[in-house]
Amino acid sequence: MNPDKPKDRLTFKEMCARFDVTPRTLRYYEYIELLHPDREGRARFYGARERARMELILRGRKFGFALEDIRQWLLIYEKEGTQAQMRAWVEMADGQLKELAEQRAQLDQAMVELQKLRDDTAEILSGV
Repeated sequence: MNPDKPKDRLTFKEMCARFDVTPRTLRYYEYIELLHPDREGRARFYGARERARMELILRGRKFGFALEDIRQWLLIYEKEGTQAQMRAWVEMADGQLKELAEQRAQLDQAMVELQKLRDDTAEILSGV
């Protein structure tokens, strides 16, 4: 460990490993200003705030949100958001919940169809 690096900060490499993201992903989140690491020369360090933001970014991606939606979420999370932004967030979340429910219904239907095709094929094979 670098003796100049405080224990509560992660290096670029440590951040990638901690969150299981590629260097390209981490650089991109910085490029679009979702993350703002401390810079010391060419080195980047990520404190508690940036780690918390990364957790929220990854959670938002898991929920299927676009990065711009996540940017709004981060503003609200940091209490910089206005009442209007919070209402917009609730509407976005409602829309995403509906989208996820539709995707689940489509996936359930695909699984039913695949199971039937599998069973039909297995039945044919058992009669051969």
